[in-house]
Amino acid sequence: MSPGPGVRRATPSSLRVGIAEDSAVLRDGLAALVERRGHTVVAAVADGAALEREVALLHAAGELPDVVVVDIRMPPTFTDEGLRTVLALRETHPDLGVLLFSQYVETRYAGRLLAGSSRGVGYLLKDRVADVGDFLDALARIADGQTVLDPEVVSQLMGASHGDDGVARLTAREREVLDLMAQGRSNGAIADLLVLSYGAVEKNVASIFTKLDLPQDSADHRRVLAVLRYLGADSAE
Repeated sequence: MSPGPGVRRATPSSLRVGIAEDSAVLRDGLAALVERRGHTVVAAVADGAALEREVALLHAAGELPDVVVVDIRMPPTFTDEGLRTVLALRETHPDLGVLLFSQYVETRYAGRLLAGSSRGVGYLLKDRVADVGDFLDALARIADGQTVLDPEVVSQLMGASHGDDGVARLTAREREVLDLMAQGRSNGAIADLLVLSYGAVEKNVASIFTKLDLPQDSADHRRVLAVLRYLGADSAE
């Protein structure tokens, strides 16, 4: 990600993190966890509006966070405040990494978020994050511009899809590869997880692009389009 003029970015080993979580216990716990691992919490607030104000102040000071962790359901209505906060922040700061961290899979919300640029976007479920290292790794990957989705989010988004758009033509192996792509995995990670050679993964990815009739473009953009097609979200080309 490009930090933009006058904005200092943290090194991969030291991230600047903002948190918006209405539960004081969870908010303080997340902040303590992040700081124990050598990162810096630059904002820890109870609602989305407060996070937007903090990010604006930090940006003005040249200290934009690398990634923000945002609950979806927060005051005042406990419906979609977190999503609206994330969408507003990404409109103003396209390179800001955002992680939706929720108890719920909100397919409509995830589709809206992924319909824009999915670089540096994550969606994890609170009850399914059992390993601290995995959570912190997700933060680093999102700050680095990768997409990180919980497999359960992917599964439910698939169930909410309104059309296969060529997905039905994929083989079982190609669907496995695309499912892992949707979780933000690289070709090397996919090869390790499926016990395949790197070349075999590349062939599967190329076949996926062909079967989904994706336009010739950069590999990264075609991966995003493939994932959006798979999830049933409308891509913004």
